[in-house]
Amino acid sequence: MVQQVLYRALVSTKWLAESVRSGKLGPGLRVLDASWYSPGTREARKEYQERHVPGASFFDIEECRDTASPYEMMLPSEAHFGDYVGRLGISNDTHVVVYDGDNLGSFYAPRVWWMFRVFGHRTVSVLNGGFRNWLKEGHPVTSEPTHPEPATFKATLDRSLLKTYEQVLENLESRRFQLVDSRSQGRYSGTEPEPDAVGLGSGHIRGSVNMPFMDFLTEDGFEKSPEELRAMFQGKKVDLSQPLIATCRKGVTACHIALAAYLCGKPDVAVYDGSWSEWFRRAPPETRVSQGQGGKA
Repeated sequence: MVQQVLYRALVSTKWLAESVRSGKLGPGLRVLDASWYSPGTREARKEYQERHVPGASFFDIEECRDTASPYEMMLPSEAHFGDYVGRLGISNDTHVVVYDGDNLGSFYAPRVWWMFRVFGHRTVSVLNGGFRNWLKEGHPVTSEPTHPEPATFKATLDRSLLKTYEQVLENLESRRFQLVDSRSQGRYSGTEPEPDAVGLGSGHIRGSVNMPFMDFLTEDGFEKSPEELRAMFQGKKVDLSQPLIATCRKGVTACHIALAAYLCGKPDVAVYDGSWSEWFRRAPPETRVSQGQGGKA
């Protein structure tokens, strides 16, 4: 098998700072702040307006999603995504760097990294260490608004990187894919409630393995090394040579699994977009496992 040459999924704060300093940002290189926080905690857009990487635009994941869906954070249409990122000055030839301001170092940025990839764009990277380390290292910030020249972006959905409810349901019988859940152990097992959720119990899809996404990051907020990541997958008996689906609550932190596997040389992890938010509301009760109230979720 010919080894596929993978585009770099991570760029360093030092690399980005040098790119900003040398005036590289423009049609060929765009930077996005993809921060999102639970309502009532922090205000992502306000924080962006106060300080961001010079030249960065704000990627509002609340705007770039399927707002008609009853489930959380579902992918927008090809046309919606293409129009949205085109207005941010991104074309099919742009290298996109994504970061967020989460205290963990990275939270929503891998979701946007995956969104670009699922819509056919390969030249996209996550800022390793995030805005947290950009600030800690003393790199420049600005409150100046960014006004990129609009560009044309043609989005083409890559269905191999996306899984639907029906496909995951069928997989319970066929077991063609391994299924990995990135939520915390308590939410996965059903012993802790889903935060900020109305009518959504906790628990997991039958047969899924738990790998909390926070474990992929160091205490300083950087992605762990490929060697450490491989050992983590092996420790959970997840075979990176076999097909893999990532799931979570709403298809966001599942993208950390896709990113970690990519860094290990596996670029084909599919994300179940509806994740637990959809599964809990649609799936037969016997497919939902919970150690919480009464067993089944």
